[in-house]
Amino acid sequence: MSATPSVNASLPLRHGDFATLTEALDYAALGETGMNLHSPKGELVAAIPYGALRQEARALACRMLASGLKPGDRVAMIADTDADFVRAFFACQYAGLAPAPMPLPAAFGGKDAYIAHIRRMIESARATAALGPADLQAWLAEAAQGLDLAIVGGLEAFPEQGLPESSLPTVQADDLCYLQFSSGSTRFPLGISVTQRALMANAAAICRDGLAVRRGDRAVSWLPLYHDMGLVGFLLTPLACQLSIDLMPTRAFARRPFLWLELISRNKGTLSYSPSFGYDLCTRRAETLSFDGLDLSSWRGAGIGGDMIRPATLNAFAERFAAVGFPATAFVASYGMAEAVLAISVAPLDQGLKTEMVDSALLEQENRVAAPRSGDRAREFALCGRPLPGYVVEVRAEDGTLTAPGRVGRVFARGPSLMKAYFDRPEETARAISPDGWLDTGDLGYMAGDQLVITGRAKDLIIVNGRNIWPQDLEWTAEAEATNLRSGDVAVFSLDGGELETVVALVQCRIRDEAVRQGLRDEIAKILRQHHGLDVSVVLVPPHALPQTSSGKLSRSSAKAMYLRGAFAPALETVE
Repeated sequence: MSATPSVNASLPLRHGDFATLTEALDYAALGETGMNLHSPKGELVAAIPYGALRQEARALACRMLASGLKPGDRVAMIADTDADFVRAFFACQYAGLAPAPMPLPAAFGGKDAYIAHIRRMIESARATAALGPADLQAWLAEAAQGLDLAIVGGLEAFPEQGLPESSLPTVQADDLCYLQFSSGSTRFPLGISVTQRALMANAAAICRDGLAVRRGDRAVSWLPLYHDMGLVGFLLTPLACQLSIDLMPTRAFARRPFLWLELISRNKGTLSYSPSFGYDLCTRRAETLSFDGLDLSSWRGAGIGGDMIRPATLNAFAERFAAVGFPATAFVASYGMAEAVLAISVAPLDQGLKTEMVDSALLEQENRVAAPRSGDRAREFALCGRPLPGYVVEVRAEDGTLTAPGRVGRVFARGPSLMKAYFDRPEETARAISPDGWLDTGDLGYMAGDQLVITGRAKDLIIVNGRNIWPQDLEWTAEAEATNLRSGDVAVFSLDGGELETVVALVQCRIRDEAVRQGLRDEIAKILRQHHGLDVSVVLVPPHALPQTSSGKLSRSSAKAMYLRGAFAPALETVE
């Protein structure tokens, strides 16, 4: 078996200028490129040219309609990185159905929590069918028990004999393309209604303006296909510009992150994204693994997105992998969210990560941005680029007016791919989208010239004695300075105690000896007091205890809720 080529022999490159996803696949099917699926060991297990994908998807679409599903129905599907999910997703497109990708169990605290979560997703989507891989079908059946679903299981649940292809509907630009669940909405899942028009508008902007896709580009990804950066960034957008894609399972990346780099090296990948923690994990593993045969010189677009950008982490990656050809100029900072399909702004290409140092005291006390003087505490922020063409970003003060230059405020955005609604949730929609189409992103930031800078999530902001403190500042300081801590080991939040606000740091600890554990508590408290002038209550929790969103990001709100209900009481400070 050979991977699909990076270049189509004669098919001209188009930058996503299609009305619908089915039109995009119809065009890509005329060439030789396609998608390539790899095992947890990095072996190629499926190479699917877009021509074959189109044929298989249309045949499956006819089987789906033969089962009684009707255009407009929602199909909940566990988004494993396998050929069946890809086929089912595109079959839904041709059948006029709306897939609703659901997460894998990794980010949840055990079987029961996972089953309860995907059940809420199925209900929220008002799905007519629920699909999953063979190894999760028992759990899927349990989640769907008692719900009025026509189909529960795998692709074999659909009849072998489908309707004739003439029965497939004509897909329109304003049809619902899929439901994207917001990664932070775990208790009450919010499905974002993504239309064909919105998807293609964002895909075209990414292809043409954001990454300036060129002939011979190749995408490589380990990102989960239930998250917007994985689904849109590394399945749908590459297809929209006829690029070959190399996909590896997300679960494999967590165990063997070097597989990601090996795939880029082996297949001469040019475009690949990760949150900061992915780069950090590779850098840490590089201390013990061999670089023999690794060549990252083809990587021209090393994107960062999905969470707050850590400049120190990216600098360490660039320094570590410079010897195998990684160009630091390849870094591309980006900003976006599922409510915009994916991307809102992308930094200029071929310039690498650009940052700005600001005075921490002015930022905390006055919400003002200024260069630090010698000896001042400083914070480094990444510049996330200019809004894509057709998109507008505003930074607003609490009274809704535009902030003055150099002031931090709440980020609002408007553009051709912004959602019109959360599916079947009018109250939540009204809170997020204004009548004139502005999205309240929930993020805080400022404009550095014409580039957007994100400083944090508004809901996570800690206010102590009039100071605005970003929890990630405290988390990153503790992880960088304290003994034996890793990226993602610390969650910081505040508790409103009336006149005095208490700041709590939950710290994952792998140490059993109580004297050493107490020493770690004292060390972290001292570090945060010295670096931030803040007294913090340090609570040690077991490894893997900090909750994550379905996309793998730290969920501070869930951590706080767990703390308040006693999940991290001192008696439970044990190592599992």
